[in-house]
Parts: sequence; C-alpha cells; structure tokens
Amino acid sequence: MFGLGMQELIIIMGIAFLFFGGKKLPEIGAGLGQGIASFKNGLNEKESGPEKIKGGDQVEMEKTGDSA
Repeated sequence: MFGLGMQELIIIMGIAFLFFGGKKLPEIGAGLGQGIASFKNGLNEKESGPEKIKGGDQVEMEKTGDSA
C-alpha cells in the first residue's frame, strides 16, 4: 500500500490523533469514506448522461432556461 509499512502507518495515525484529537477523527474518517463512495459511484455511472445525474449542471440549466 503505497510502500508504507505498519510502523509508518502507526506513526501517521498517532500524529493525526495528536493533531485532530479523538473526537474529530471519526468525523474525518466518515467524510473521507463518503467522498470515496461518491467518487466510485460517479465512475460507475459513466453510461448515464449529465441530464440524469441528480444535481447536475445540465438539469439546472434546463430548469432556468439558460444556455452556456
């Protein structure tokens, strides 16, 4: 995994714990997990066009009638 051993990962996690604190780390991990899941879903939806993606710019432009 990126050439990092177990010792390096433990040191990085320890520094992150000291820097962010115990209460903030679960929130950061959850946000990171949601971001990765969203990225994977975006990659898997390559068959659908921008008009089918929820919250896409194409849908917003159709609602307002603007053309860019």
